[in-house]
Amino acid sequence: MTPRTQQPTRRHTARLRRGAALALLPLAVACGGGEGDDAADRKRAAATRTAVTAAPEAGVVAPAKVEVIAGLTGCTAEIRIDADELREGVCRTEQGEYRITTFPEERFQVTWLDSAAIYGGKYLVGTRWVVSAVPELLEGFRSRLGGTVRELRGIGPTTAP
Repeated sequence: MTPRTQQPTRRHTARLRRGAALALLPLAVACGGGEGDDAADRKRAAATRTAVTAAPEAGVVAPAKVEVIAGLTGCTAEIRIDADELREGVCRTEQGEYRITTFPEERFQVTWLDSAAIYGGKYLVGTRWVVSAVPELLEGFRSRLGGTVRELRGIGPTTAP
């Protein structure tokens, strides 16, 4: 009898394809089509550089899933909201309490950020996810998750003279 060979699952094959595509992305960006150095090419290259520098040192960017992001920050999130527009989990750790909000589409994240701007504060913002925490925690999370720390301005009177 010969040992039976294991066939890769559909999920495994999709992961391999996605990994290969991500591995080749820098090459595709670096080896442009040679159309010239017009303004659109320069703008696209600048956007790519900005996105890369916003990523954490490990080169991994957290996916838009509350449970995975929570695991990367060292907690198990308690899901508070599970709606079509967003999912929100709360983490309670020795470091403090924070919220992780994910969105199925970018437009929902934009709406959420517009609404949060009323309250002001700093947030760690990634691709279809936001972490709400005290500013001291955000930089530590950024090194693990990627994203950008953004300060949203509140509305109303300020305490400054």
